[in-house]
Amino acid sequence: MSVAGSRLAGCPESPVRAQAKGADGVSDGHDSAVGEQAAGSRKNKDKATVNRSGRAGSAGSSERATAGRGEAVATGVQSAAAESGATGADGPKSTKGTKSAKAPGKGPGRPESHLAMVRRARRINRELAEVYPYAHPELDFRNPFELLVATVLSAQTTDLRVNQTTPALFAAYPTPEDMAAAVPEDLEEIIRPTGFFRAKARSLLGLSAVLRDDFGGEVPGRLADLVKLPGVGRKTANVVLGNAFGVPGLTVDTHFGRLVRRWKWTEQEDPEKVEAEIAAIFPKSEWTMLSHRVIFHGRRVCHARKPACGACPIAPLCPSYGEGETDPEKAQKLLKYEMGGKPGQRLNPPPDFPGSPAPPLGAD
Repeated sequence: MSVAGSRLAGCPESPVRAQAKGADGVSDGHDSAVGEQAAGSRKNKDKATVNRSGRAGSAGSSERATAGRGEAVATGVQSAAAESGATGADGPKSTKGTKSAKAPGKGPGRPESHLAMVRRARRINRELAEVYPYAHPELDFRNPFELLVATVLSAQTTDLRVNQTTPALFAAYPTPEDMAAAVPEDLEEIIRPTGFFRAKARSLLGLSAVLRDDFGGEVPGRLADLVKLPGVGRKTANVVLGNAFGVPGLTVDTHFGRLVRRWKWTEQEDPEKVEAEIAAIFPKSEWTMLSHRVIFHGRRVCHARKPACGACPIAPLCPSYGEGETDPEKAQKLLKYEMGGKPGQRLNPPPDFPGSPAPPLGAD
């Protein structure tokens, strides 16, 4: 039985779930970026302790097998719906499985309150922590410079293509000093597979020169410094800070933005406004891992054009359930990467990743 299947079928609770119990209430906002926007103006009776685990759900992940993971997600959705219905105010009630589950915010009932949305959002985060205890940045890197370069290259392409390209790139230019001195045409040829290679080469040459001249060849660990580098915006800066320096940050990429709007956590389209509103919902300690979990789910299950609703482990909590394929067998075929029994995106994934590594360039 797979991760979601065993969890939803009633296996012993994980440490994450045990820690998270009772954390559906809204915190006092002291760990949030926007503070009282989320909860500060509410009465004390609505306040509750929030799980501040930086990597919730990581314990016990080595016991989770890749085989059958996607199948159990699909078959476990009905149990998830029943569980959600049994928890009362913690989530929407259901009747006969996912197809009949009443999604939050739908139907003739009252609109979902902000407090209910925050509770539902935090519960989704906890559920995703159990489904993806191994969530991680899907770019291969060994140091902050490699992560910075890989993130710049990831624009308008897949992490897989970047990971297949960077081994040769870092073999040729392992440091900012080396890359700043690169012949532009040679650099362009190496990164050509990632697309937009001329513009990306200019960014890499520019940021490498700034790192060499202004930061002693080191990547700075402050947002204000990172966003001044050529080709680096808030998204790239938050990726580097969260995964190379341990500084919490939200990565608002296309997957993250799409899912938080589907889940009705925000209606904003501008990435900075999305970041501010989501930061107000969750403790700061959760920001980096929340980003990984949401992006993992968006790449594997909740696709842009045809989400696999019938195989989604959080379907009973989703107000957009039904936008995609609801038949479990058909939805199962839409799952990607390890959820669909296929290789992941990293050539060198973390030890707890249950899938197989990605193939090198030219082998896919």
